[in-house]
Amino acid sequence: MNRFQCVADLQRRYGVKRLCSVLGVSRSSFYYWRRTAADRADRQVADGQPAARIRAVHQESDGTYGAPGITAELRETNGEAVNHKRVARIMRASGIEGIRLRRRHRATAPDPAAAKAPDLIRRDFTAGKPNTKYVGDITHLPINGEVLLPG
Repeated sequence: MNRFQCVADLQRRYGVKRLCSVLGVSRSSFYYWRRTAADRADRQVADGQPAARIRAVHQESDGTYGAPGITAELRETNGEAVNHKRVARIMRASGIEGIRLRRRHRATAPDPAAAKAPDLIRRDFTAGKPNTKYVGDITHLPINGEVLLPG
């Protein structure tokens, strides 16, 4: 149950102003929610038919397609003008999710013939005074989805 529904259920007993104050919602938002209830109900009914087709496409793809893939499939097969946002909303409401593939980042492979860098501090990372030892190891830096590898 959402907070607006709670206000609607208890408004005769406690009053809208008091309930909205206690639940932390504005009265104007509550009245807007109540005024648009019919539109939300119509949208739920209208989303029922596409939901069945979305489930079918999702099952045909063995559960791999997400909202973009299902949208493209609906447009191709049925010639249906459907928005990806609507497909995503229906999928979210139905508990349907596509499979997310993780990116694999490959670090640079060291050249076996290359000479190893000498250990100048002999694994002693403590410094007696500031600015005497600097150490660092950067494997890769992700920037805007790309990986920059040291060369």
